[in-house]
Amino acid sequence: MHSAFDTRVAAARRAWPFGRVRVQAPARLHLGFLDPAGTLGRRFGSLGLVIDGPQTLVDIGRAESDSFEGLAGGAALERARGHVETLRRATGCHTPLVLRLRSALPAHAGLGSGTQLALAVGRAFCAAFDVPITTPQLAFVLGRGARSGVGVAGFDLGGLLLDGGPRADGSPAALLARIALPDEWRVLLVLDPRAEGLSGAQEKAALARIAPLPRTAAAEICHEVLLRVLPGAAGAEFAPFAAGLTRMQQLLGEHFAPAQEGRAFTSEAVGRLLHWIARNTETGIGQSSWGPTGFAFLPSESQAHALLAAARAAGVVDPALEVQVIRARNHGAVVADQRAGG
Repeated sequence: MHSAFDTRVAAARRAWPFGRVRVQAPARLHLGFLDPAGTLGRRFGSLGLVIDGPQTLVDIGRAESDSFEGLAGGAALERARGHVETLRRATGCHTPLVLRLRSALPAHAGLGSGTQLALAVGRAFCAAFDVPITTPQLAFVLGRGARSGVGVAGFDLGGLLLDGGPRADGSPAALLARIALPDEWRVLLVLDPRAEGLSGAQEKAALARIAPLPRTAAAEICHEVLLRVLPGAAGAEFAPFAAGLTRMQQLLGEHFAPAQEGRAFTSEAVGRLLHWIARNTETGIGQSSWGPTGFAFLPSESQAHALLAAARAAGVVDPALEVQVIRARNHGAVVADQRAGG
């Protein structure tokens, strides 16, 4: 007599006759650029945090013929398919495969969906076919990390990350610092599914219209990051971390507001909630990249849940918002080699 477990095993063997490689890639928050215009001598430079919340999940295995399946939506699946074709041209490996996209981060939400999808597909492809290539090399081949390197570094390492801006040859930025955020700290993640952040041609056009960030503002951001945010994270000192992050976000929000209908937050509902939080507790608030995703840092899980309950009672949480209490993720993507002998 066959058990339900035996039945599932048999089905898996039929679906993946040669086994598979599974990659789980986490989301990241882009906490801001240091010097987007290069007024201090080097453009961009980024601060970011990998989070233990939404993720991209990809399976790839050898097959008799190509098959691309998506449980996460057509657009993401087409991008995944395009990444496979790019990798085939770059590596010369044209072995037929099955790709199953089980989940994907929401696009244009400020969570790094494009980079994490590309790297998840790339890492699964290279592991499945024994192609030796580093994550920065994958990012370069797949056209990711042109401005910010925190998504690339975060895929491997997790944690709070600081990069020094892209290199002259266009390859992903060098990592300057990586700090594991204290285990007890929490992030109130605020998503607005009704809105999307800028991307592609719209993003480029918006950046072209905005005046350069003044040198004094860039210098202040660098000061906040180097002498408040990073030391606060490294020493588990919440107050300087939160204050430095809020000030950094304030400067960047004011700078990029002309591209966001004059607002520091793409979503009015997200901004209203986070400003209420900032008035009622010690926190670090801001928007990830172009949003609409916003965040608020709290020193403990109990404080995060209590604050969210108070915000709901005060009527400042729009019913359409998706609000989660999550942890920072102090490790990167998970790669599971489930091939025979893998």
